[in-house]
Amino acid sequence: MNKPRKIGQDLYVYFRVMSMLMLGGVLFFAALGLLGYGQTKIANTTPTSSMKGLASAVSSQFFMDMLGMEMPYVQTDRSTFTFSQSNVSSFLFSLVTDLNWKDPKTFIAREVPGMSQDRIVVLRKGLQTGEDGPEDYGPKADVIPKNGEGGEGSITANPTAPPEVSEPTQPESKPLPPVAQPPRTAGRNVAFVYQSHNQESYLPELQGVKDPDKAYDPQTNVTKVGLRLAQKLEQEGIGAVHSDKNYPAIEKGFNYYYSYKYSLKTLQEASTSHPDLKFYFDIHRDSQRREKTTVRINGKDYAQIYFIIGGKNPNWKENEQFASQIHQTVEAKFPGISKGSFAKAGEGNGVYNQTFSANNILVEIGGVDNTLEECYRTADALAAAISEVILNVRKVNVQ
Repeated sequence: MNKPRKIGQDLYVYFRVMSMLMLGGVLFFAALGLLGYGQTKIANTTPTSSMKGLASAVSSQFFMDMLGMEMPYVQTDRSTFTFSQSNVSSFLFSLVTDLNWKDPKTFIAREVPGMSQDRIVVLRKGLQTGEDGPEDYGPKADVIPKNGEGGEGSITANPTAPPEVSEPTQPESKPLPPVAQPPRTAGRNVAFVYQSHNQESYLPELQGVKDPDKAYDPQTNVTKVGLRLAQKLEQEGIGAVHSDKNYPAIEKGFNYYYSYKYSLKTLQEASTSHPDLKFYFDIHRDSQRREKTTVRINGKDYAQIYFIIGGKNPNWKENEQFASQIHQTVEAKFPGISKGSFAKAGEGNGVYNQTFSANNILVEIGGVDNTLEECYRTADALAAAISEVILNVRKVNVQ
């Protein structure tokens, strides 16, 4: 009787352990689901953690392959099938390790600053938003001079001097009138324009430079586009302040990957000197090529716009709402000029100083192949949209 009794005891222990494991698993996933639901209802989750973000991040082929599993006539080439053994294995490996065996860079990206790419999620689409998102590649070593070229720069209120234009024969290159309209912001400087990556430049403006990773210059760069935006805001009656601070020249031991740390000091300095500032615009240049950053409107080429939202900002929804208003306004006036708003919350910066204000957004104007002339056109269009949004915000606040 001892042997059957021992077998019975072993079976009892086995079923008891299995039952406890199954019950624990059910309770764990139930609690996980409830916590996730509560987080979405109570807390401000990052956009990349939502199912909406996941749906925006996967390709249309993924959904077509899902349909093909149930509808034979929808099936396509099985060699590129999303749910093939190779793709599923790769997905599970990436899910567990956060590494991609097809991209060796991911194995060392965590240890080398600047190599890890932000995960990007489409938050709001424009007329020409495709599957491609904004790209940000840092400069190659020693591309950015650190010995003072371009001057140190400063913070200037109410800029009126017109920027230099590379193509003086085109209509948009005419200098802006030196006298702005009477300020509709009651003489208050409410908009601040600055550039965290102030030496980002454009290949057509750099003689002899063909490598996109070398599109940086201490004088001819995105700062001119930011200045144009501030000047146009002044013309629209919006009191503006512009920073042309040249961080490689003023920051000892300059490190490109600390750019937002440097520009945060600029934000603090500007807001102290101009306490009426309420709206902040960090102007950048994208790293994509011309075909993905240019649109033709009414027979003229415009540099396209990306609005970037820091997904690691706990209050990112407020910044996205402000960006959305500008996106919708500029798209209504110039269809196709905005590529939409994107959340970036990977291993990169992920905040972009947007915790400084709910009205602080990062705007990328054009890519490495655009000209300053095309970017000036876009800056003028963007200023018209921003001024409309600012005035509407002020009306709401007054009411």
